[in-house]
Amino acid sequence: MNLIIDIGNTRAKLFAFEGNQLVSHCTCDYNLSEIGHFIEKNACTQGILSTTAKLTNDADRHIEELPFKVLRMTGTTPTPVQVKYHTPETLGTDRLAAVVGAQALCPGRDILVIDCGTCVTYDLLDAEGCYWGGNISPGLGMRFTALHRQTARLPLIDAEGDLPEVGYDTQTAIRSGVIQGLQYEIKGYIGQLKQRFPALSVFLTGGDAKKLDISEECCIFADDFIVPRGLNLILNYNK
Repeated sequence: MNLIIDIGNTRAKLFAFEGNQLVSHCTCDYNLSEIGHFIEKNACTQGILSTTAKLTNDADRHIEELPFKVLRMTGTTPTPVQVKYHTPETLGTDRLAAVVGAQALCPGRDILVIDCGTCVTYDLLDAEGCYWGGNISPGLGMRFTALHRQTARLPLIDAEGDLPEVGYDTQTAIRSGVIQGLQYEIKGYIGQLKQRFPALSVFLTGGDAKKLDISEECCIFADDFIVPRGLNLILNYNK
């Protein structure tokens, strides 16, 4: 059984895979205090770590105390795709894992993976398996927070609530502006890349993906586990 450790900007997650099948998963604290129980429960025998945050001392200790070595992924770790990114040492491993996971589901296709988390990332993989990189923009939470902190009077609100086409008060004006603005951004990227890659397959993932209204006309494949799927494949590739 494979252990997948995925640490993002807002939470840490553990996954167990048997072959390519996701068997179990959970969210845990940044110190990974539950990892021992998780691997015993799922009989894990090898693992991989992807993190966008600096590991805490406790998390590092818990990983080192595991009964098997954990592959600590970087942007230069060998993967099933050809990395054309100019600075792979600065590449977020979650971005690379996402395109690997998407490629396994749509082999031989041009792919765009859109991950709506703390940041929104857009990552492009062509049909020949070349990863060219992508773009990064602020996520929903960042956009709401920026409007509040960088102005004198705008309140801090969240994504939950009425979402009219045209805001009828300050809260709905902010909510509609932020959420619809991101939706237009996503549709714009998809439309632009489809001019170059007409058969583009688009994957939408991330914690905020469900808060967005992106039509199926954009050829969206929704997958909450595209990153851990990719990490599992990378672990097996480096076995």
